[in-house]
Amino acid sequence: MKSILKSCTALCFSVGVAVTPVAAQMTEIGAGEGELNIVAWPGYIERGETMSEFDWVTGFEEATGCKVNVKTANTSDEMVALMNEGGFDLVTASGDASLRMIAGKRVQPINTDLIPSWNTIDDRLKQAPWHYVNDTHYGVPYMWGPNVLMYNTEVFGDNAPTSWNVVFEPMNLPDGQPNEGRVQAYDGPIHIADAALYLMTHKPELGIASPYELNQDQYNAALDLLRQQRTLVSRYWHDAFIQIDDFKNEGMAASGSWPFQVNLLQSDGAPIASVIPEEGATGWADTTMMHAEAENPNCAYMWMEHTLSSNLMSDLSVWFGANPAVPAACTDGRGMQTAEGCTKNGFDDFDRIRFWQTPVSKCDSQGECVPYYRWVSDYIGVIGGR
Repeated sequence: MKSILKSCTALCFSVGVAVTPVAAQMTEIGAGEGELNIVAWPGYIERGETMSEFDWVTGFEEATGCKVNVKTANTSDEMVALMNEGGFDLVTASGDASLRMIAGKRVQPINTDLIPSWNTIDDRLKQAPWHYVNDTHYGVPYMWGPNVLMYNTEVFGDNAPTSWNVVFEPMNLPDGQPNEGRVQAYDGPIHIADAALYLMTHKPELGIASPYELNQDQYNAALDLLRQQRTLVSRYWHDAFIQIDDFKNEGMAASGSWPFQVNLLQSDGAPIASVIPEEGATGWADTTMMHAEAENPNCAYMWMEHTLSSNLMSDLSVWFGANPAVPAACTDGRGMQTAEGCTKNGFDDFDRIRFWQTPVSKCDSQGECVPYYRWVSDYIGVIGGR
C-alpha cells in the first residue's frame, strides 16, 4: 500500500494539490437541505424498485427529509466527468477515479468526527490509499469486491475455468466449441490492468510488480494481449444489465464481471457461476466521497452515516454480491447477509485482489510508468470504438 500512496503523492504534486493535511470543511451537521444528489454504480442505491426487499433509501428519506436523487454511472471515467461538471453532492468512487478527483480537487476532506459509526469500519479500509491521502480522509468506505470470471455452466460442465486464459487466449471450451465470439471484456481503460495481471503469471520475465505500474515494455505486452483478445470478444460491456441480457440470450460463455450480474442471473435461474482464477483478480474498493462544492452537505453527512448501518451494509452485500465496509454486517443478523455469504463474496480474499488505482507517470516499482491518459487513448485504439 505504501507504493500506491507514493504514486498518489506524485500525482498530487503534478497538479498542485497540497501535500500537507487539509481540514474538512464541516465541523458540525445542521438541518438537512431537503435533497441529496448522488452519482453511483448500478445497483448501489436501491429504493425497492428493482426488488421490493432491497430498499435502503425510503427509510432514510422519511427519517431525514432528504430526497435522494441518483445518477447511475457505468464507468469510473463517467463518474469523474460527472463530478467535474458539478451539481452532485456524493459519488461512490472506485480507486481509479477517487485519486483523480482528489488530485483535481473535485472532492473535499471528510470530518470523521461527524460520522458516529466510523469506528465500525473494517480496519483494512480506514486508511486505504485510494481515499486516505497525506493524512487526510476523503471519503467513507462503502463496498468492495473482486472482478470475477463469470461463466456459463452449460458450456463448462464439470470443468469450471481456473484461469483467465478462457477470455484472453484462443481455444476450444469444454463444450467443444471455440471461445471466439462467446467472450466479453470490460469497456474501460482500466481493463488494461486485467491483461497485466494475467501476464504477471504467464510472462513473469516481464517483471510486472503491479498491474497499475507498467513501464513501456510491460505496457506494450499488455496491449498486445488485448489486441489478441479483441479477435475473441463479441462485446465490450459497461452496462451491467446489457451484459446480463447477453448471457441470457446471446450465447455468451465467459467474461470478467461483477458479482452483481452473477447474483441477478443466478436468481433468475440462469446457468451461471463465477470464480476468482488462479492468477487472482483486479477489484474495486468503493468510497462515498463528497463534492468539493456540494450544495447539500448536511444531507450528505447524514447519508454517509446511514450507509454504515450494518443492516444496510448487510442487505447491499447480498444484493450486489460484494463485501461490506462494516465487518459486523456479515455476522450480526440485522440484515440478510451471513458469515458464509461474506466468505463466498471474497471477504477473506482481500490480499488476492489488486484494487483499482489510477496509473501515474512516477511510480514506486518502476520509476517511470505509463500514465492513465495513455491508457485511455490506447484502449480506444485497441477496441476500435466497438
